[in-house]
Amino acid sequence: MIDGFFFLARVRVKGAAFGHFEGSFLLTLQDRRGGEILTGRKFNPWKMKFMKLGSKPDSFQTDGDNIRYVATELATDLVVNIGDVKIYLHKFPLLSKSARLQKLVATSNDENSDEIHIQDIPGGPAAFEICAKFCYGMTVTLNAYNVVAARCTAEYLEMYETVEKGNLIYKIDVFLNSSIFRSWKDSIIVLQTTRSLLPWSEELKVVGHCLDSIASKASIDTSKVDWSYTYNRKKLPLENRNSPQWNGVRKPHMVPKDWWVEDLCELHIDLYKHVITTIKTKGIVSGDVIGEALNAYALRRLPGFSKGMIQNNDFIKYRSLVETILWLLPMEKGTVSCSFLLRLLRAAILLDCGEMERNELMRRIGQQLPEATVTDLLIRAPAGEASIYDVDIVHKLVEEFVTHISQTDPIENEFQGSRSPKFGPDASKVLVAKLIDGYLAEIARDPNLPLSKFVNLAENIASFSRPSHDGLYRAIDIYLKEHPGISKSERKRICRLMDCRKLSAEACMHAVQNERLPLRVVVQVLFFEQARATASAGNSTSDLPGSIRALLPGGSHGSSRSTTTNTEEDWDSVPTAEDFKALKGELATLRLGSSGSDRNGNDAAKTDVEKVSASRTKGLVVSKIFSKLWSGKERHGEISSSDTSESPGSTNAEETKSTPSRSRRHSLS
Repeated sequence: MIDGFFFLARVRVKGAAFGHFEGSFLLTLQDRRGGEILTGRKFNPWKMKFMKLGSKPDSFQTDGDNIRYVATELATDLVVNIGDVKIYLHKFPLLSKSARLQKLVATSNDENSDEIHIQDIPGGPAAFEICAKFCYGMTVTLNAYNVVAARCTAEYLEMYETVEKGNLIYKIDVFLNSSIFRSWKDSIIVLQTTRSLLPWSEELKVVGHCLDSIASKASIDTSKVDWSYTYNRKKLPLENRNSPQWNGVRKPHMVPKDWWVEDLCELHIDLYKHVITTIKTKGIVSGDVIGEALNAYALRRLPGFSKGMIQNNDFIKYRSLVETILWLLPMEKGTVSCSFLLRLLRAAILLDCGEMERNELMRRIGQQLPEATVTDLLIRAPAGEASIYDVDIVHKLVEEFVTHISQTDPIENEFQGSRSPKFGPDASKVLVAKLIDGYLAEIARDPNLPLSKFVNLAENIASFSRPSHDGLYRAIDIYLKEHPGISKSERKRICRLMDCRKLSAEACMHAVQNERLPLRVVVQVLFFEQARATASAGNSTSDLPGSIRALLPGGSHGSSRSTTTNTEEDWDSVPTAEDFKALKGELATLRLGSSGSDRNGNDAAKTDVEKVSASRTKGLVVSKIFSKLWSGKERHGEISSSDTSESPGSTNAEETKSTPSRSRRHSLS
């Protein structure tokens, strides 16, 4: 079968027989046009072809590793030296078909010698032996693995039709055009063999024909492909008839658009580049399929690529491969997954690819950053650095994303948002913010991560509006836990990253009992939790002490500066165990009152006066919590004043006391 064209019998025309084999099954046929009967419609990509020439038995013999001869009763009269191999032959059969041998023998006769030397013959002794057997009329079988070498050698020996009709060049060309170039698998194999036969294979246009054949078949409508199994896909149980469900009827399989990508992974990177370029030039295959092909090739050819590691035992080879894949990437946005691009970035960094290639790759990743996962971003830091992960790379990717969002046309943003709400401009920012929150939580476990890198990355997405700061709070908490030795100012700096108003009820409950947070943050969380609970009743925070209201965002500058307050150092310090003991009791009261209020809220008979009363009760409970924190600090002598305090409260030295630093931390159990 030639791409769906069946061989039905075996005949011989001009001394040649064509065929194909399917495992051990063999059928051959040739007609006047060179051996094809057009009875099928579908292209089968895996049938292998062969051509058998001659009918005489093979009488070539070997003597050691470097001597070949023809075993006949007639003594040989010509010695052909190819490299260190001597081949003893007869002049007549060779000279009748080879113009070049005629010239070489004529030259040797002038020198009274029966030896000729051929040093630059393509294909070497093996290919020359095929041509010699053809001259003798011996049986020789050509297939995808040896046909190009035979064709190049025949060209070198000038075995043209002008020398003798039906010569080897003509027959090989018929075989290539009628069989090999019509077969998917054979075209790939032949293309692989051309690499060792350059420039002959290119000058004879074998490379070009292979590229066009492969590209045309990859671009064909999948409905015309008989995908029984391709080059690298094993047969399914139903296909090899070993399945118990086999009922004698073969069900058609849906052929995926990327059915061919695995097969091309067999090619060397230089040939693969030519094939993909030719496929792209035809303009039929979509960028998504091209991207999938490149991904499959990288997984096959780059050891450790799927795990984000490259075994750089052949540094130059793998770097060239990665740079070629980067060059072949489709230009359309979204045709290649962000995960694949990030794995390529890892490889490009490890293999020290060019800066221009890396910058272009980061630009493309920045455009698709909302599609990434936290695992994708965990790129190892360069050797020699104390940190585990390369945070600077992720920082640059976020900057690329911000640049892309700012440069995108508003009309295009609106269109993108309506077409895919998940990746509209606002939704993309939310996704990236969530992604970076998760990334920060991962890198926060690194004991050698500088605070500046954590804060700078978080500040890079501070302008991205997102409904919840729970992820950021988790990352901050992990960092504080893994870095207990940071100073009060550093603790204050990292906690400023989150907005307490955007913490969920669960996160608030955790935060007010978190011994790692500064007291300022605990107070702010309590306040906003109270504000949420009383907002529906129209209550305000006027019952809170002015010193506490001064700590809250937006309320500090409007408060009286004559009120007795704690200094910045007090509020940035960590609450004591007694603070938390008092806080736990009051929180229990608050939760009890809140649940009771919620149950009563469903009672239609409850009056507005009762609702307001219950809400005020909650406010009093929270105020009582603040008072306990306040009084606890007074009891421990932790209220102080500072001439350089940034607190907007009173700076009256007579009303404040100094606060010694705590020497130990307390935990909640």
